[in-house]
Amino acid sequence: MFSGTINLKATNVDGMSLFLSIHYDRMQAHFENIQRISDTITLPHSMHNLSCRIAQDLDLSHLLERLIQGKGQPNTLTQSEKLDLWGRLKILSFTRMALSVWATVMLSLYTKVQVNILGRHLYIDTARSLESSNLLMESEDVVDGEDKQKFLGSVDFLSQHGMPALISDMEEATKEVLKGKQLTSLFNNTTFDETITDILNTFMSRGSPHFWVKYIIPEDAKLHSTASGSNDTVPLDMTEFDQLVMEARGVLSSAEFGSVVEISLKAVVDTLRELMGTTSVPLARALPQVAQMCPLLLEEPSKNQFIQILKNIPEVELFLTFLYANMPSA
Repeated sequence: MFSGTINLKATNVDGMSLFLSIHYDRMQAHFENIQRISDTITLPHSMHNLSCRIAQDLDLSHLLERLIQGKGQPNTLTQSEKLDLWGRLKILSFTRMALSVWATVMLSLYTKVQVNILGRHLYIDTARSLESSNLLMESEDVVDGEDKQKFLGSVDFLSQHGMPALISDMEEATKEVLKGKQLTSLFNNTTFDETITDILNTFMSRGSPHFWVKYIIPEDAKLHSTASGSNDTVPLDMTEFDQLVMEARGVLSSAEFGSVVEISLKAVVDTLRELMGTTSVPLARALPQVAQMCPLLLEEPSKNQFIQILKNIPEVELFLTFLYANMPSA
């Protein structure tokens, strides 16, 4: 009798171990699938859209063509017109560079935030299903395929909707930083670093704290009001997608994310500085090189050295680890 009880308990333990193993394997496979979708589809697609939008909205070719035409045909442009074109080229070149740096960093980090938020929800759903001894996670709270795909696809909000306001604000910051820099001023990798850093710092400090989140995530009064309250006040009509976006907004608005952004921007600017070289040249002669480096920032992720650098920043990895582990109660 006693021996039979022991065997029965052992059988129950083995069954529970198998039960937990199956749940873990499914959760891990689901998380890896989300990661794969993000790395191979979401980020490459969003980077392509971003590259196309920047090339279209911050096109330098018309200014260069007019300057080249004026050089070949001296009488076609007055001295005032030439100075105006050079001034516009200066502002547009650095606006495009600073914006490309900022947007590349933000898209790379945001897609990672998305994956970890989805992974965290998956963990919670698994825990809930274990509590109810439900091997098949059929709870209505589980992130379904449609909501998951919609949330991952929301990364395109920046290129589809946020770009006009972002360009305008970045251009204003660029004008403020460059207003004292003449085309004849000597320019090298150190001044390049200082200039891009000053533009980014000026841009990030222009509005209220975290104002820039509006370029990445759509504003919604319902989400804002919910984010400031407790989870118990979530409206009944709020979809799983809305909840995921609300959580993403909270992460992007956190001080920890702000620190990671600062570190990431510096890492990218440091790499660009190395590509500039140390030779000092007049600012006007440096503008073509500045323009040529912008497409490097927007290359396809698997070939993009800047995105690879961002992946390997220890502070980024640590932040994402804490993000995934910092789970609300199920």
